[in-house]
Amino acid sequence: MLDWLDVTDLSFNALLLLEHIQLSWLPGWVAEAEFGIALRANPAVAWYARHKCPQIAEWVDGVLAQAPASATPEAIRAAEVYILRQLNDIILYVVEPARYDEQPFLGWDDAELTALVDFAGQTVIDVGAGAGRLAFVAAARGAEAVVAVEPVARLRRYILEKARARGLDNVFAVDGLLEAIQLPNALADVTLGGHVFGEYLEDEYAELMRVTRPGGMIILCPGNNDVDNAIHEFLVARGFQWARFEEPVDGMKRKYWKTR
Repeated sequence: MLDWLDVTDLSFNALLLLEHIQLSWLPGWVAEAEFGIALRANPAVAWYARHKCPQIAEWVDGVLAQAPASATPEAIRAAEVYILRQLNDIILYVVEPARYDEQPFLGWDDAELTALVDFAGQTVIDVGAGAGRLAFVAAARGAEAVVAVEPVARLRRYILEKARARGLDNVFAVDGLLEAIQLPNALADVTLGGHVFGEYLEDEYAELMRVTRPGGMIILCPGNNDVDNAIHEFLVARGFQWARFEEPVDGMKRKYWKTR
């Protein structure tokens, strides 16, 4: 479990800040025994999950059905904290996105990107932008426009607030996923992604290719851990070059790039 956010005193109602996409990830992720105990003690959260993300409603009902009819206050709080710890990263995104932006692993050298491409005058898409780690490298180096594609509304708002604070008027934020980028064909001179590629390889690659103009660049930084896995084989087979670099705390990663 991650420990980016101390959830010891955090209300379980923090789950009421989660969005449809985040709730859809819960089945298969959270511990169902603890989640059931916590949900039974927090019916508003159960109601919210069912109605905000109807596709998990049946799963929520099943989790509740397996939960004990009663539990001590101590057992309830232990279950709540356990689930909040399991969801540490996505809770942080909606509760304190600035703290996510401060995580040490994001402190890698900007030159890992800027050595690959000159962003000046370019139209750039950053897919799965998070707090904008890649987007702001491009924006600060003279990109004409940087479109941050991010499914979490709180992070999109954070990116725009951060851009205003830095006096950048070339940063924009839109909803979307790597496998479903809500932007026109061949829009980008440079398409970026960090820590996002690999769940739906074919669909994600097709979208990266679609939104990048012929002759443009696709850069995944980081695009993978330092391993010869299915992600690596997929990208290399499609003409990506790659190199290793160090991410603080997390160690060696791989970046990938190719010309469209």
